[in-house]
Amino acid sequence: MFCNENRVFESQVAVISLESGRNMSFKKLRASDVRKALSSEEEQAKINEIRKLIGPVANKFPTLCSDASILRFLRARNWNTKKASKMLKESLKWWLEYKPEKIRWEDIAHEAETGKIYRANYLDKFGRSVLVMRPGFQNTQAVEGQIKYLVYCMENAIWNLNPGQEQMVWLIDFQGWNMGCLSVKVTRETARVLQDRYPERLGLAILYNPPKVFESFWLLVKPFLEHKTYKKVKFVYSDQPQSLKIMEALFEMDKLESAFGGKSTENFSYQAYAKRMKEEEKKMCDASDASNSDQMSVMSELQQSESSISDVGSNASDEGDSTCNDETISNLDCLDAIEHLQLDCRKENDDKNTVKN
Repeated sequence: MFCNENRVFESQVAVISLESGRNMSFKKLRASDVRKALSSEEEQAKINEIRKLIGPVANKFPTLCSDASILRFLRARNWNTKKASKMLKESLKWWLEYKPEKIRWEDIAHEAETGKIYRANYLDKFGRSVLVMRPGFQNTQAVEGQIKYLVYCMENAIWNLNPGQEQMVWLIDFQGWNMGCLSVKVTRETARVLQDRYPERLGLAILYNPPKVFESFWLLVKPFLEHKTYKKVKFVYSDQPQSLKIMEALFEMDKLESAFGGKSTENFSYQAYAKRMKEEEKKMCDASDASNSDQMSVMSELQQSESSISDVGSNASDEGDSTCNDETISNLDCLDAIEHLQLDCRKENDDKNTVKN
């Protein structure tokens, strides 16, 4: 049992006021949304600069260091080559240490049992993979296992994108969800992984039938998000024909599940999904950019490139992204505030139950 909605809303507004006076102003945050419009020649020059900063190690990661991938890191850092290089280098290290391409179905099968996250067997009209998420169907407690399953799903969704497509769609179903389903630890780690390791991968997030309490939660989170990020979030309600037009514009209704207003009667089947994932694993087994035998040499080269990135800095490279790091910290501070709010609500209800007894 949690605080009533009015109490939650009032507490959240108080948290917003508190956080807004801390590390940065919302005006400064919004200023980071101003993106530079670069010509294709200027973009290529930035890509070439990144390759120079990363060094020869980039050649050992043809996928992660492709032009398209580097552009995503540049956009995530507002075309700041120094910061984008550092972000990409850290992602390469993470890739070597975490080995997402080595995660197998047997490693995460238990996490998938309820269908809390799965890749739909269709694309949207723009060729983007669709990850269906049902946070109300959470079936485990371990943060490590949940993050590993998220990474597995992200890698599978990326591998299934149409050629030339870099982003995916998240279709989030709130059936069975309440504030008790919200794990701040998992949310914090999820945010870190998605923003640091998979930048610019989200094309659109559809929140399908979110409850009123989530709308209050969204009011708390929204001020801490970049304009370009929260513009990717769409609220859709099954009882509002106008908002359902969003679904019709994005999906082939014959393929979309009936749970989301589509005409398909196919529902999530754990057995069928397990079979499909195992079959796709066989096709993905050669997708690794760097072999295990090269890992030590690659790590050494990354360490050497770190010093060169730290030493490089020009006015042209550093301008325009002064709020990126502050924004990341602010987002995570916001999650801490939510955790305190949850604890306060639970303590209040525990006190009430003690008095009643």
